[in-house]
Amino acid sequence: MLEPSADEIRDWGNSAIQLITEYLGGLRDRAVYRHMFSRRIRDRLDTALPRKGTDFDSLLKVFREDIIPFSRQNAHPRMFGYVQSPGIPLAAFADLLASTLNANLTVWRSAPAPVELERLTIDWVRQILGFNAEAGGLFVSGGSMANLAAIAAAREAKGDSPGRLRIYASSETHFSIAKAAALLGIGRENVCHVAVDEHFKIRTKELIAKITADLEAGYVPFCVVANAGTVNTGAVDPLAEVRGIADRFQLWMHVDGSYGAFAILAESTRKLFAGMEHADSIALDPHKWLYLPVDVGCVIYRDPEKARAAFAHEAEYTRIIGEQGDETFAFWDYGPELSRRFRALKVWMLLKGVGLDALSQAIESNLACARHLESVVQDSDDFEMAAPVELSIFCFRHVPVQLRSQSPKALDAFNERLLIALQRDGSSYLSNATLGGRFALRGCVLNYRTTLRDMEILLDDLRRVARSVMSSEQA
Repeated sequence: MLEPSADEIRDWGNSAIQLITEYLGGLRDRAVYRHMFSRRIRDRLDTALPRKGTDFDSLLKVFREDIIPFSRQNAHPRMFGYVQSPGIPLAAFADLLASTLNANLTVWRSAPAPVELERLTIDWVRQILGFNAEAGGLFVSGGSMANLAAIAAAREAKGDSPGRLRIYASSETHFSIAKAAALLGIGRENVCHVAVDEHFKIRTKELIAKITADLEAGYVPFCVVANAGTVNTGAVDPLAEVRGIADRFQLWMHVDGSYGAFAILAESTRKLFAGMEHADSIALDPHKWLYLPVDVGCVIYRDPEKARAAFAHEAEYTRIIGEQGDETFAFWDYGPELSRRFRALKVWMLLKGVGLDALSQAIESNLACARHLESVVQDSDDFEMAAPVELSIFCFRHVPVQLRSQSPKALDAFNERLLIALQRDGSSYLSNATLGGRFALRGCVLNYRTTLRDMEILLDDLRRVARSVMSSEQA
C-alpha cells in the first residue's frame, strides 16, 4: 500500500470516481441530515489499532457505508444551515492533484510554480475586489485565520503606542474578531461593540461617539472592522462611510467579507460594496461563495509591506541563499503559517475552468432564491420575516394560526422545537439566529444547485413538521 503499482493506482482511482459519481448523482434523493448518536457511529467503526494493512476496496466500503450516510450532506440543494458551500467536482480533483504534488508553499524556492500560481490567483482576487495594483495577500485556512492575520497587521501598523488598544466592530460582527484580539494579547474586553440599526448595519454615529469617548479616556483606538455580509443576517455595513471615519481618526479599516464579499460579482448587489476597495485589509472565504471545498480562506492587504512588518522573522534555517529578486519571495513574511498546503490550485482551477460569468450567474441565482423566500413569506399568513434579506441569508419565524395568541417567548420556544424537528426530518436543513432578543429560523443559500422550488419545498417541510410537533405536544 505504501508504493502501489500503476495498475493499483488506476483501479483505486476508478473505484473512487465511481463512488463520487454515484454520490453526486443521488444527492437530491438523500436526507440532508440523518439523526444519529455518537456511540452508534463509533460502534460501526473498527476501533482496534491497525497492525496490518487493509485493501483499498475495504477502506472505500467504510467510506461508502459508514461515513457518507452518517454525515451532513453539505452539497444538498436544501442544506441552508450556517454558511456552507457545497464544493464543486472540479475543485475536488484540484485537491487530489495538490495532495499528489504535496507542495509546501513556504518560500519561492520550496515550490516555484505553485508559489507563482498562488501569487497570480491572489492578484485575480485583488482585481475582483477592485483593490489597488500594489495590494497583495495569501491564502489561509479560513476567515478566522484571515481576520487574525489582518488584526495582527493592524496592531503592528499602530506602532508602540502607550495605553490600551481598542478595536471597533458592530454587535453583529463574527466572534473570530474577539478571538483574534484575545490571541494577540489585545484582549476581548478591548473589542468595543457598536449597536446596529434596524437593518443590522453598524450605527456610524455611535461608532464616532465610542471612538471619541475612548480617546478622552486615554485608550488607543487603532482598528475598525466593517462587515461585508454578517453571519446572522447578511448585512453589509456602509463601507465608504466607515472608511471616512477610519481616516478621520487614523484607524486601520478591516473588512470581514468572509461570507459576502464575493457577491460583488453579482450586478444586483455590487453597489452594496462601494468603498470596500479602500479597506486596509479584507478577509475572504473562497470556500464559501466561490463554492470551493474547505479549507481555503484569503487575506488581502492594501499595503503588503505593513503586513510584512508584523510577520517577517529571520532565522538561520530559513535564510534564503543564492536567490535574487522575485525568487526570494516568502509567504511566511505575510501570515502566521510556515507550512502551507497548495490551496491556490483549486481557486485557480475554479476561476480558470468556470469563469467569472458563470460564477456571477450562480451567485445571482442564490440571491434570487433568498428574495423569493422572503416574498413568499411576506405573502403567507403563517410565516413572518425576522430581518430584511440583503444577500442570500434569510431569517424568519413560523407562526401557525393556532399559535398567534401565544406570547413571543412561547413562539420562540415553538420555533426552536421546530428547528430541531426539521433537522432530524432530513428533507431541509436550517440553523438559528437570535435577533433583537427573539429566536429566528435562519438559512443561507450558498449552493449553485438550489432552485426557487427548493425554497417552496422548505416552507412545505416546515408546515409538515410543525403539524407533527403540535400533534405530539397535544397528545
